[in-house]
Amino acid sequence: MKAYRASLLYFAPHSEGPARAVLEEDGLLVVGPNAAGTQVVQAVGPYRDLVGQYPGVVVQHWPGRIIAPGFVDLHVHYPQTNVIGSPADGLLPWLENYTFPEEKRFAALEYSAQAATFFVAELLRNGVTTALAFATSHPQSVDALFTEAQARHMRLITGLCLMDRHAPADLLNQPSTPGGGDATEQSLRDTEALIQRWHGQGRLGYAITPRFAPTCTDAQLRGAGELAAKYPDVWIQSHVAENHDEIAWARQLFPQSRSYLATYDDFGLMRQRAIYAHCIHFDDADRALMRDTGAAAAISPTSNLFLGSGFFDYAGADRVGFQYGLASDVGGGTSFSPFHTMLGAYYVGREGQTKQGLSLKPQHLWWQHTAGAARALGLDGVVGNLLPGCEADFVLLNPEATPLLARKTSQAANLDELLFAMIVLGDDRLVECTVISQAIWGSSPRRY
Repeated sequence: MKAYRASLLYFAPHSEGPARAVLEEDGLLVVGPNAAGTQVVQAVGPYRDLVGQYPGVVVQHWPGRIIAPGFVDLHVHYPQTNVIGSPADGLLPWLENYTFPEEKRFAALEYSAQAATFFVAELLRNGVTTALAFATSHPQSVDALFTEAQARHMRLITGLCLMDRHAPADLLNQPSTPGGGDATEQSLRDTEALIQRWHGQGRLGYAITPRFAPTCTDAQLRGAGELAAKYPDVWIQSHVAENHDEIAWARQLFPQSRSYLATYDDFGLMRQRAIYAHCIHFDDADRALMRDTGAAAAISPTSNLFLGSGFFDYAGADRVGFQYGLASDVGGGTSFSPFHTMLGAYYVGREGQTKQGLSLKPQHLWWQHTAGAARALGLDGVVGNLLPGCEADFVLLNPEATPLLARKTSQAANLDELLFAMIVLGDDRLVECTVISQAIWGSSPRRY
């Protein structure tokens, strides 16, 4: 068992109502193994109340620091790490000119492996301890990312990118033999083999991953839906309603569906543990479909701003009542840092020309990237918080990491002012140490 003394930031249980953060100025976090051997939170609360209950446990004291839940990234592309910061006229040209050429390189296992190593290290360096990630259309890219995440004991979900049309020929799912005609069937066989190989291994999970409806044939989407029904505890991830050109294309390809989003429902791909990135251009029928099926949106503000895609409608989502959380969406997204993502979400919420504008509260922004994102994944009470029973994934934050941040946080009169200062002025320098459930950590604050 281990114990950590510092200021503690966590969230009250969802059953108690809207997101409410708790800050223990002098707190104690006690971590130890559960019956399965996973390091989980055993106790959390004021130091003075808890320290006497654990007399034999050595306490690591981090004065002036804040222990907070590890961040949860609901949508990120590990093959696009090198694509970040690439200029383009919009989504489709960006895909054609930068993303697809880079993803072709993941046909080589060695390239996939080195990219996975850098990607996982970058997530941890920025305090992200759980991620739902895209791989490429190459099975070896999936194996490489799972292998790296397993070595770091990280909770990570990924899957083979399904696309059997409308992409460069050498990036489409490939047949079992060169020149064969069974590429679609092979992509589904590969998906099921990867599910059986990786899903539920330690902290790993599989996501059935149609890239987006326009790059999948009816047969591939139908097969993906059948696998989703066969394996109800795996995740589903895709993109929807990101920009107007994409929507028009999807409606042309699937005229029988009520909307772009409804296309996924028509093929059995809308349910709990289904995460759809963007969800910008929705009507209330789409929002109700998200709510009624239990699907959730991965809001990607820096990507949407970078590509000029539009603004997620928080007021519309809350009015109808469907789940959502925050995502970096690297490489369309412009940073791995959750602080940059939360600030981007604040900008998106404030925009009031194309939708109702509102000022998202700092506690709500932070919740979206931790406990809220975990809830969207169906992992409420597992990750994204520091309540007893949660896996012991946390970050050590230094609110004096930079001179300006130190100046601002010292003036904070309440918790919202403290959180907002870190959101606006924070970056990777704020994350002093990242600790994940299987006790990969430093004996003193340090960077990964």
